[in-house]
Amino acid sequence: MNKRNAVASVEEAFDAIDASLPEGWRVELIEGEIHVVPPANGEHEEIVSEITGQFRDHRKDLARYTGIGLRLPGGSSGNRVIPDVAIAPKGSFADDQEFHAPTGVLLVAEITSRSTGDSDRKGKLRGYARAGIPHYLLIDREADTATLFSEPEGEAYVRRVSVKLSGKLELPEPLGFVLDTGEF
Repeated sequence: MNKRNAVASVEEAFDAIDASLPEGWRVELIEGEIHVVPPANGEHEEIVSEITGQFRDHRKDLARYTGIGLRLPGGSSGNRVIPDVAIAPKGSFADDQEFHAPTGVLLVAEITSRSTGDSDRKGKLRGYARAGIPHYLLIDREADTATLFSEPEGEAYVRRVSVKLSGKLELPEPLGFVLDTGEF
């Protein structure tokens, strides 16, 4: 099998799995591996709600997207991910595509779970940096921390600031407010 057929096979497998999943399940392609993610639990969704609520309260000019697909550079077939939260200018995804270029995305957030923690901490971190997304917020429930990665350079972020969950995390401009993780 040549490389071109392998790429088509990964994309075809991704599409086939995506089409066959029950409601609430997601499929992502991260660094050449297909990840099937079960529906989130209540604690996960409470954190998503709190993050989006604080953005709504502090930054009414920005839209809060949950469940939006992003196409990230990297690997022979690229990466297709669905961040738990994406913050971007309103209207950034006003089309019928399932996966979008991350142009204009200011922040993505992931909340770890047993099934996603490893890819949230490694593959997605590299993918979001490679895509040039300015800020990556990782809510690591296992480590009990909230970490803001910023200043993407290549496959890494130059700056990293962490607080214990229940602490306050300053989100620099253009986000410009303090995220209170006390409700997480």
